Amino acid sequence: MVAAPLAAQDMDAPQRLEDLIPDSAVSDPEAWAQQGTVADPDVPADGLSEVAVETPIADLPGTDLAWPESLEIGDIDVLAPDEDIQFAEVDEGRPQIAFADAELERISDELVLGFPQKAPPFSERGDFFNRFKALSTIEQLDSDEDNVAQLAARARQDEALLNNLLHVYGYYDGEIVRSIGTREVGENTADTRPEVRFDIIPGPRYTYGTVTLGQLDTAPDYPALRDSFDINSGDFLQSDVIVQEQFDLDRALGETGYPFAAIDAPELLIDHDRLEGDLTMLVTPGGKYIFGEVISDDPEFLSSKHLAEIARFEPGDVYQRSLSLDLRRAITATGLVSSVSVTPREVTPPQGDQPGVVAMDVALQQAKLRTIAGAIGFGTEEGIRLQASWEHRNLFPPEGSLRVRGIIGTREQLAGVTFRKNNFGGRDKILTLDAYASTIDSDAYDAQTVAIRGTYERTSNLLFQKPLSWGVGAEILASDERNRIVDGIERPRQRYFIGSLFGRATIDSTDSLLDPTQGFRLGGFLGPETSRTEGQQFYYLRNQADASYYQSVGDSIVVAGRVRFASIQGADLVGIAPSRRLYGGGGGSVRGYGYQAIGPKNDLGEPIGGRSLVEASIEARIGTGFFDGAVSIVPFLDAGSVSTATVPDFGAIKLGVGVGLRYTTGFGPIRVDVGVPLNPEEDDAPVAVYVSLGQAF
Repeated sequence: MVAAPLAAQDMDAPQRLEDLIPDSAVSDPEAWAQQGTVADPDVPADGLSEVAVETPIADLPGTDLAWPESLEIGDIDVLAPDEDIQFAEVDEGRPQIAFADAELERISDELVLGFPQKAPPFSERGDFFNRFKALSTIEQLDSDEDNVAQLAARARQDEALLNNLLHVYGYYDGEIVRSIGTREVGENTADTRPEVRFDIIPGPRYTYGTVTLGQLDTAPDYPALRDSFDINSGDFLQSDVIVQEQFDLDRALGETGYPFAAIDAPELLIDHDRLEGDLTMLVTPGGKYIFGEVISDDPEFLSSKHLAEIARFEPGDVYQRSLSLDLRRAITATGLVSSVSVTPREVTPPQGDQPGVVAMDVALQQAKLRTIAGAIGFGTEEGIRLQASWEHRNLFPPEGSLRVRGIIGTREQLAGVTFRKNNFGGRDKILTLDAYASTIDSDAYDAQTVAIRGTYERTSNLLFQKPLSWGVGAEILASDERNRIVDGIERPRQRYFIGSLFGRATIDSTDSLLDPTQGFRLGGFLGPETSRTEGQQFYYLRNQADASYYQSVGDSIVVAGRVRFASIQGADLVGIAPSRRLYGGGGGSVRGYGYQAIGPKNDLGEPIGGRSLVEASIEARIGTGFFDGAVSIVPFLDAGSVSTATVPDFGAIKLGVGVGLRYTTGFGPIRVDVGVPLNPEEDDAPVAVYVSLGQAF
């Protein structure tokens, strides 16, 4: 082995640490440490030297100037700036900025943004400005009492925010120039306010370099999936768009047959030399699948067959995540479960070009199925009312409920039993059979009725508001009726045996079932009916048409209007039971008048009902700031007419005007309306008050 020659040593080179350590300290460090240090005779033991106060300071070496005996400094004159001075432009490798020519955007009295950069243009300036204004600490804490110190502290936070926003939009070489000063306000030049100005120099905007999406290219639907992720090399970089595009890709995977797809968190690597950012987001498609069977883990409670009827997909359809979520919502809407999960499970894996098959496993947790409910209340239209019910919501599985109910009140008594089968024969279709006996004593008539009614319908609910709902049904009833007793005078009773078929349909484009703010509703009803009374048979057609429209005006006002037309064709008034005739007036009709108080009356002043009705209403629902905007004020104007003819009598229109109060809750608005009749009759009250849940229409 040949030893390497030592390198030549520079004698003037500074000593290294190992050169200062003696060999004795290396060979025996403990003995060397006991030797201590050599004392300097000119330095006291405590390390402090004594100097007499009277001793003058020796002359500094190399200094020939004598130390002045006294030194006086006069006042310094403040120099005025010379406006003729021209500063040279510094070439920093970017377009030169003329701050005096910056375009200014004032956010508030205390905050201004300057945009001095002309080229390249700040392409996202408008959106950038709006975001900063919404998030600015200075803007949020703006006050007339702010001082410069407070603004300076907030300005540091806003400067960090501006830098972050620049990075979001792909400006990684941007600069923020912050200045704080005061500005004059008003005509008095002594009145000033502190002001912060940020001059924003974004610099060049970065673009995407390479875009890597893992194994996405192995998916059979790669071209469509890649198009859903709308980020490509060369596009301008914007980091928050990555999150949105990740969501779009995830949704596309879930809606085109990839239940087991996985997407890792995106990573963005910025290269300042290339002015680019390389994006990596690893995607694992996991294979394409179609729907198989729906499997219930509690088939005696809700069977697999019933759940398959609820689902909006058939076996063999391409898997869609939204349909899986829809099935979960539909099961929740039954009201029979406290929790539910729907999970895809692989049954057959994909093979070649053939997709795999997934079963949808449904795990259920039963809710309490029996309910006892009661209510007590008072209304100007119905008097005192006590209501109670018992219900078992799944007594006849699946989804067959039985409900027993009763009402005791000053104007109504009722006992009834109802059988209801939800999702019968298809999704959201309901079969209802109802039998009841009731007594109603209203201002218009006294009726004792026994009835059986059956309906089959498709209706909207709070979870699934439908653009089209419909219902068909039949009814058989026997009713013993008379006009009310007035001043002790008994009116003759009359029995009616009635059979009816009916159908209805509603088109709904509104944005809410209980509290719409935009859209329209169109409804229609047809009911051919026959009535036998006093040995005579009568045939007639009951029909009704409703239309309502809702329009938002600004942020806090909704204008709503409605019209209604109804008629009974084919029989004289005497052949129609009083309880089947048309009446107007009340909280859901013409406010300001009593319930069923509008229309023709007999010699005793009793409303006798009619064969035609027309109504119209308009109101403005004006939001307020009270209770976080939950309270609204609602002025309204209603009009209506009832006639014994089959054509409305527009010459006998009744008008009502008033104002209402709405309090918005999670289950709809609570309504209080106070109405005044504009053309009342002798028996009409001067004011009417209505309280209910939901809007008037």
